[in-house]
Amino acid sequence: MKRRLMLAAGGAAATAAGAFASASSMCENLHHVTVLKDTPLTRSLQTLMRDKTAPRSQFVIASNRLTHLLIEEAMALLPSKAVLVETPCGPYEGMRLPAESSLCAVSILRAADCMLGEVRVMMPSVAVGKILIQRDEETALPTLMYSKLPPDVAMRQVLLLDPMLATGGSAVKAIECLVEKGVRPENIIFVNIVCVREGIAAIHNKYPQVKIVTGAIDPILNSKSYIVPGLGDFGDRYFGTDGRD
Repeated sequence: MKRRLMLAAGGAAATAAGAFASASSMCENLHHVTVLKDTPLTRSLQTLMRDKTAPRSQFVIASNRLTHLLIEEAMALLPSKAVLVETPCGPYEGMRLPAESSLCAVSILRAADCMLGEVRVMMPSVAVGKILIQRDEETALPTLMYSKLPPDVAMRQVLLLDPMLATGGSAVKAIECLVEKGVRPENIIFVNIVCVREGIAAIHNKYPQVKIVTGAIDPILNSKSYIVPGLGDFGDRYFGTDGRD
């Protein structure tokens, strides 16, 4: 009996892993979508975060490390310029990315503030913007409540941050806010930790030029529009407002 239970559990895990990998592979080929490479390291960080029994310290450390990897991927999508420099032993044909002071990192409050903190550790000179979006209780539609952006944001490359991309409503509203301030959609890179295909479609149906960098593509949304398997409420788990240690 024990062996049968182990086999059943192993089969269920394999099925879940297969669905997860299938969802990721379907979206890796989408235009303007970059999925973080599935390696033992990235899978282990996802595992540490997704475990519902994980203490907050484990969740925070894993999410910060994963955010660091995602920002590196996003930086690789910025416009680059070929340069020739002299090493101590000869010439080298290299590349230069935009100066960090010319970029803008925009967090969708409040969950994305954790990602913003990691961005500022990596790039202390980056300009910062904030956008607050709430769902209207009557219409269930996202409503822009507050935004504070650099006055020259239209001239900058923008890293838009939010840990989760589910239905895409908040992300689309945030992008709309940026576009209204003059930011070109092709200058926006939306960085998230976990998403689903529906969220990607919602963004690209309206703003196909926006680039998306994600840690993982999960298979489905459930009837409550929660990502499955997902990782629960990111903000509550990161900031300790879920009642757990």
